Amino acid sequence: MLAIFNIVFPIFALIFLGWACRKRHILSAGAASELNRFVIYLGLPALLFDSMSRLTPADFANVRFIGVFAAGVAIVFLLTGWIRARQKAPAADLIIDSLGASYANVGFIGIPLCYLAFGHDGLPPSVIAMVMTACLLFAVAIVLLETCLHAGAGLGQTVFKVGRSLVRNPIMIAPVAGIAVALSGLAIPSGVQQLFKILGGAASPCALVSLGLFLAQPVRHDEGVSVSLLVVFKLLLQPAVTAVLAYWVFPLPRLWADSAVLLAAMPIGTGPFMLAELYQREVAGMSRAILVSTTLSLPTVALILAWIGRH
Repeated sequence: MLAIFNIVFPIFALIFLGWACRKRHILSAGAASELNRFVIYLGLPALLFDSMSRLTPADFANVRFIGVFAAGVAIVFLLTGWIRARQKAPAADLIIDSLGASYANVGFIGIPLCYLAFGHDGLPPSVIAMVMTACLLFAVAIVLLETCLHAGAGLGQTVFKVGRSLVRNPIMIAPVAGIAVALSGLAIPSGVQQLFKILGGAASPCALVSLGLFLAQPVRHDEGVSVSLLVVFKLLLQPAVTAVLAYWVFPLPRLWADSAVLLAAMPIGTGPFMLAELYQREVAGMSRAILVSTTLSLPTVALILAWIGRH
C-alpha cells in the first residue's frame, strides 16, 4: 500500500497545488483554461509524438493482449454511453462520460506500477496500453465529439467538417507523425528529441494543476450520480471485464493477463477532463471523478496486486 501511495502521491500533490493556488488567488480561474490549452496544443502532442516515434513492431507483437485490453475498454465505453443515453444526457456529455469510465491513467500510474509489480517484463504491456489509451481511445472520442458538433449539416458537409477539424487537431496529427517517423527509421536530431521530452514532460503536471484549479470551484449538487457511475465502472467494472477476457475467454500468458487487469484497474486519467474543458462541457463533475477514483484506487489496486501475488 505504501509503495502505491508513493506512486500516486505526486498526483495528489499537483492537484492540491492547483486547488491552493486558486483558493489563495495566486492563479485566476482563467489560468485553468490556459494551462489546459497548453497541454492540448503543445504538451500532449509532444508526448504522443515522442512515444509513438520510439515504438518498434515488436512492441505490438502480442495481438491478443491488444484485443483483450481494447475489448475491456470498448465494453465499458459502450455500456456507459447506453446508461447515459437512457438518462437523457446530451450527446457530447455522453461521449466524455464514456471516455472517463474507460480512460485509465496508464502513463502516470500504470507504467510505474507495472514496473513495481513485474520488473522490466511489465513495461511492454504498459507501453502498449498507454498508446492505446492516450492515442486510440482519445482519437475515437475526438472523432465522435466532432461528429456531434457538425451533425446538423448534411452527410457530405459533416464528413468534410469533421475531417477538416481532425487534420487540424494536434492530438490527432502528433501520433500519426510519430508512427510515420518510427516506420521510416528516420533518426531525429538529439536537440529535437530533447524539445519533445521537455514539452511532453510538462503535459501531466500542467493538466493536474489545471484540474486542481477547477476543483476549487463551487460544488454542484447534481453531479453525484455521474461521478459515482464513472468511478465504479472505472475501478471495478473495467478490471472485472478485462479479467474475464484475459484469464478465461481469450487466455493470455500469465504476466500479460496480470498486466492487463492491473492496467484496467487504474483510476481515471486527465484526458477526459482536458476534452471536457476544450469542448466547454461540464468540467467540475469530471474533475471530481478523477480525484475520487484516484483516491479510491489505493485500496482497489492494492487488493488486485495481492490477488495477483497469490496466483
